[in-house]
Amino acid sequence: MFLPNDLSFILTELAEERENYFNAVSPPIMQTSNFTFKKVDDMRKGFADEMGGYLYSRGLNPTVEILRKKLAALDGAEDCLVFNSGAAAIFAGVLANVKSGDHIVSVRNPYTWAQKMFEVVLPRFGVTTTYVDGTDIKNFQKALQKNTTFIYLESPNSWDYALQDLKAVASLAKSRNIITMIDNSYCTPLYQRPIDFGIDLSMQTATKYISGHSDTLGGVLSGSHQMMKKIFDSEYLNIGSGIQPFNAWLLIRGLRTLPARLERIARTTNEVITFLKQHPKIDKIIFPFDASFPQHDLAIKQMRGACGLLTFTLKNGTCESITKFCESLKHILMAVSWGGHESLVIPKCAGIDPGAFDAANIEHQYIRMYVGLEDATYLIADLNHALNGI
Repeated sequence: MFLPNDLSFILTELAEERENYFNAVSPPIMQTSNFTFKKVDDMRKGFADEMGGYLYSRGLNPTVEILRKKLAALDGAEDCLVFNSGAAAIFAGVLANVKSGDHIVSVRNPYTWAQKMFEVVLPRFGVTTTYVDGTDIKNFQKALQKNTTFIYLESPNSWDYALQDLKAVASLAKSRNIITMIDNSYCTPLYQRPIDFGIDLSMQTATKYISGHSDTLGGVLSGSHQMMKKIFDSEYLNIGSGIQPFNAWLLIRGLRTLPARLERIARTTNEVITFLKQHPKIDKIIFPFDASFPQHDLAIKQMRGACGLLTFTLKNGTCESITKFCESLKHILMAVSWGGHESLVIPKCAGIDPGAFDAANIEHQYIRMYVGLEDATYLIADLNHALNGI
């Protein structure tokens, strides 16, 4: 649990050596690709260990370093690396920890580009993946093989918010020397710190709540210094997927208001859920902190809060009624992602050919909503208008 003073220090002071840049309140953007040396021996040291100093911004950059130190502290981690997208952070974290012939256990229905990696990229190198229902620790136990070296988690999932018991999975993995990694994008470190439960690698897409403004991409990977050094020296430098200084500066700006934004979003989300639950055209609400959620007790146990992402279904939902609802919204935008200032919806059927829509498959009926920073009455009026027009 963060103490208010700890959080305030991390967001406003940690790693900000203002006397080094004219006592400016906001840190400068070190928009440089290169760094100079006055002595050959210093340059030699730079070549020998790029993580030990500034050589080339593909590796370390002063603006990125400020962000990196803040994010590691928020995660309760020794160190972290910041990538140019969440997908890049996932790719590096997995690739650095598997080899030909290894086996991965992953929760089912992970983030699209994690799944693409497991199904398209890694099989070319003899790495296989087994998907499991992560809501039961027994499913992980059953899926383990002699060559299992990696477990991939996403808790909560970004559609049905399925949870994994992080402490139980971490304990199981450590007993078999298996590396664990989680996509923690739903919660951010303010609402869940997986490393506290024993997870090795905590990833989040900074594009969402960390940015908060829908104007930049970013991915965060936190863990031990030894693990970060391992990834930095191979995948991070080799793939060239580190974040750029300007994007890092935008994320530092976003961090300043993160607690305030999450607090407002959480409050508005509760008001929106209260409205949806009583509307006659709503069938089901899925939200980790709602009492009806199947894993509500686990959510309360390992999450400090739930924020602005929820899923709902319409009564007798069809592809046509879902489409009409989404297209009738006047202020809530239809788009992917979440975490910015603007409220969004995305219907699951947008990724399904209309001819393949199956009303008997509840997942086909999912409408995911992200609650942004707008006033609750503004959003509720828009939802009410669209629902009444079905």
